[in-house]
Amino acid sequence: MSERDAGDLLPSDRMQRQALEGEVTQIHRGHQYAEEGDTFTIDGTVFEVTDVRERTLGELTDEDARAEGMEDLEGYERLLERAHENFEWDDDSEVVLHRFEQR
Repeated sequence: MSERDAGDLLPSDRMQRQALEGEVTQIHRGHQYAEEGDTFTIDGTVFEVTDVRERTLGELTDEDARAEGMEDLEGYERLLERAHENFEWDDDSEVVLHRFEQR
């Protein structure tokens, strides 16, 4: 277990605010940025990573999108397209789930 930088997992101020408010409880990233049991801190609040596993974009659901602060999967896809230059949704693309909770 180690302390991670919150910005590595949650790269935007919006997502960090939403995590503090309990609206964001997970994030999928293209690479693994933490391990289960790792912690990170936002404005004095400690979070613990509770689940890390590989998935594909095709496995994501509306529930996953809501856990990442979006209304639905379609909105999540649009966000990724805006955030990443030359991004194209491919159901077979591998991503890494990082689920966390306030300690």
